Amino acid sequence: MSKKKYRNIIAAILMMATGTAQAQTIESALELVDCGQVEFRKPITVNFKLKNNTGKPFSITEATTDCGCTTIEIPRATIAAGEEYKVTAVYDAKTLGRFVKRAYLTLNNGLEPLRLTIRGIVVDEVVSYAGGYHYTLGALMVDQNDIEFEDVNRGAKPYKTIHILNTSDQPSQPQIMHLPPYLSAEVSPTTIAPGHSGEATITLDSHKLRDFGLSQTSIYLGFAQGDKIAADKEITVSAVLLPDFEMLSQEELEDAPHITLSADSLNLGAFNGKKKKRGEIEITNTGLSLLDIRSLQMSTTGLQLSLSKTKIEPGESAKLKVTANAEDFKTIRKTPRILMITNDPNNAKVEIKVKATLR
Repeated sequence: MSKKKYRNIIAAILMMATGTAQAQTIESALELVDCGQVEFRKPITVNFKLKNNTGKPFSITEATTDCGCTTIEIPRATIAAGEEYKVTAVYDAKTLGRFVKRAYLTLNNGLEPLRLTIRGIVVDEVVSYAGGYHYTLGALMVDQNDIEFEDVNRGAKPYKTIHILNTSDQPSQPQIMHLPPYLSAEVSPTTIAPGHSGEATITLDSHKLRDFGLSQTSIYLGFAQGDKIAADKEITVSAVLLPDFEMLSQEELEDAPHITLSADSLNLGAFNGKKKKRGEIEITNTGLSLLDIRSLQMSTTGLQLSLSKTKIEPGESAKLKVTANAEDFKTIRKTPRILMITNDPNNAKVEIKVKATLR
């Protein structure tokens, strides 16, 4: 169903789910509700309270589900324009594992059938996250606020899980905001009751990363729909896309370049009142063909880089000059890293940690 037609039918949906690890009350215009964990053989009931905003009366002529494990109850009377009505779906939860169940409502006003979806996972015993929640993002707490997708190959779709705790006295419908095209997110359950927990799954689609090397962005965890982006809700996300060498022949691998560093880390010491500190690393090609430094990046601010050349012939070297800025080092949250992407099949990604202290 198109979004336009869907909005014409539904102004608001109130869904109440029972039989889960937590009582859920979800206010949403979404056509899908995630029930989270559901106990085995304890049916889950979802009450959809809908509103006719089409401007004309209609009736539901037929209601079907995609399996016999889900039942649907609909109003039989004509629904006047502006009138609210209730549709109830019940899933029997007799099969362990994940479920996605749909109900289809046929209307007599010529619009496409309305589809309602519930999903979740049926478990023998509801298990809560036992780890710690170390970071506060608005009224929610999470176990991590920095996600790293390391060493990703083109075509892979890795994911990371963020555990969420609702520390407020109101139900939360967490929203992951400001997602770039290469990231997607799902939250389960859709609503987290006060004092209860849920999780957000962040998935990376490597096909949508444009360049090899490091991609960095910030996403934000909102308490509910309509929440605004703010610095105290930030979650940083980084991904490193590696080149693929699977198509190289054995001969090409034997004749490949090989990168050798004079040091794999750089300790610049203390600033001691100075504005800048400088260091240098020598990069040598000890292989048999041209070494190409395809990408040279920094994981944080605070560094300036200068590479004498990016293409290094066998037996030759290049100088990587590193300048650290004291003012920037005051605010960085983690150890700065220099990241290089090369055409060395054994060292496609090269990292150099840079250390410096203010005093």
